[in-house]
Amino acid sequence: MKKMGNVFTSGSSRRSFLKNGTVAGAATMGAGLLAGKAFAFDREDDGDRAPITKGDIAILRFLQALETVEEDLWRQYAELGGTQDNEFSGLTGGNAAYMQALQLLDGDMPQYIHDNTDDEISHARFLKNYLESKGAESFDLTPFKVLPSSQADGADKTARRLTNLTQLTIDTSFWSRYRSITNPDFDPNAPFAQAVPSLNVGKHTAIPRTNADTSGGVNDPHLMAIAFTAGFHFVFIEQGGTSLYPTLAQHVTNLEVLRILLSIGPSETMHFQTWQDKAGNATPLTDVDPVNKSTVTFTDLHGAQGETNPESLNGDTLQANLIMPEPTHFLDQKFGPVAIIRPTSTALGGAVAAVQSFLTDGLFINPKTNKNDTGIVPRLMQLAEEADEARRQL
Repeated sequence: MKKMGNVFTSGSSRRSFLKNGTVAGAATMGAGLLAGKAFAFDREDDGDRAPITKGDIAILRFLQALETVEEDLWRQYAELGGTQDNEFSGLTGGNAAYMQALQLLDGDMPQYIHDNTDDEISHARFLKNYLESKGAESFDLTPFKVLPSSQADGADKTARRLTNLTQLTIDTSFWSRYRSITNPDFDPNAPFAQAVPSLNVGKHTAIPRTNADTSGGVNDPHLMAIAFTAGFHFVFIEQGGTSLYPTLAQHVTNLEVLRILLSIGPSETMHFQTWQDKAGNATPLTDVDPVNKSTVTFTDLHGAQGETNPESLNGDTLQANLIMPEPTHFLDQKFGPVAIIRPTSTALGGAVAAVQSFLTDGLFINPKTNKNDTGIVPRLMQLAEEADEARRQL
């Protein structure tokens, strides 16, 4: 993973990667769009003097693809741990033990998981339909659904997946980023402490892989560790969209497209706010995963209250109930601290950074080879580069 991650450390190296023979066909993706094909969006829309540009379409296509990835992973969580109803397909009754373990974080976890999944399904569907209504081609990720499903009770065991939730390396620095006065926009080199340092090392499963993972019942530290890992992974996933939508909105030209980003983005922030509140209820335990051979240790983050200093520039505030964003420096220190979404600097490459974070997270690892070899990464990276290269036209 680290080796592959290094391929994308700069814009030039990413472009070189996408142009070489290892990703044949990627360069021709969306050829009609890039060649200047006339689409319905070339007209003026509803009195908005700025038409929908190719950059706007590039942003929407990337977001549609990313929301499809999120839909895939959230469907897996919903099958096993969400409220079971007929609101969307694929639910077969859930996994009772896993659901009970998740409820150690909050009694409403199954409903929240269900509703988050429903939201992501709607985001992916809406963006696809909107693109096609404008004569632009949406992006189909179906060919990349090659990863196996969980074989535990409740999962759609024959479904092929885009994402792997059983070999995750979760960066939990988002925790201190919002609880501190420090802002990565203002200081890109600022340190941020990990809420669960061991999740950022090795590989961890956030869902039961087979019934062996749930055989000990809800009081088994192993199953509890899986559920707590899921709780922190929920936050990790949703903090990406929280920052990504306002970042890309700064590149949009057409006001209707801007309205879409400004309307979907806050729902991602609501998800992030909810999940960080629930993850903070994890109780102290240590577990060694018999499959991944990794160790995870959860501590009582409520116990960090005595060590809290939101004004610290070390990004080391971990107190669980500080779920509101601490006012931070933004644009210029002379303006004083302000509570904001962070980061939103377009210089940080929002779309490419989002794909890179998913890659580092282990979402695309093929368990048969332990490599990111399903073909989805170069395709997502090309979409991300096109989105980041979009510029607002006045």
